[in-house]
Amino acid sequence: MIDFINKSVILWDFDGVILDSMPIREYGFKKVLEKYPDNEVKKLLVFHNENGGLSRYVKFRYFFEEVRDESLSEEQLSRLANSYSEIMRKKLCERENLISETVNYIKKNQHSFTMHIVSGSDGNELRYLCNQLNIFQYFKTIEGSPTPKIKLIGNLIQKFNYTPKELCLIGDSKNDLEAAEANKIDFFGYNNRFLKGVGKNYIISFS
Repeated sequence: MIDFINKSVILWDFDGVILDSMPIREYGFKKVLEKYPDNEVKKLLVFHNENGGLSRYVKFRYFFEEVRDESLSEEQLSRLANSYSEIMRKKLCERENLISETVNYIKKNQHSFTMHIVSGSDGNELRYLCNQLNIFQYFKTIEGSPTPKIKLIGNLIQKFNYTPKELCLIGDSKNDLEAAEANKIDFFGYNNRFLKGVGKNYIISFS
């Protein structure tokens, strides 16, 4: 069990920390890009799994600009992101996808800490999912892409006049670690063994 000493604000990543969503998100990329060669889509999925904290906007751009060496207009990007979001809204609303030990901790400590979600997932989709999953009420704000996570955290610090030392970020990817370091707040890794030994500490379990 982790004791968040001297912390009053917890920032939560969403995918892989609160919701076990990675297999469904992988399915979403496959479905949206099903007309493209499998070997190219596999390269995107590797990038997706290695960069869980990055948004779908970054990942679709990677697929077209890096894998396929093609330009991608804002209109095309928006269409791809919307198609992906439709799939996610249908597939991710089942409460069995919630990571129970995390949600139980959040419920138990909702009055002990101010909590925010900062995610690479689309912000509108994220708020919809949290409402459907009945966890919306535990968080002061729920924010996501297209704004990068580094910027989301900076915005929160400025908006609520937080001091970095009172905050921590709990995440499961190197992108989360980088976002925390860029904003000079403590990082706690969770649900990714490759994050052991980095950041402030590693959370083995919330139970």
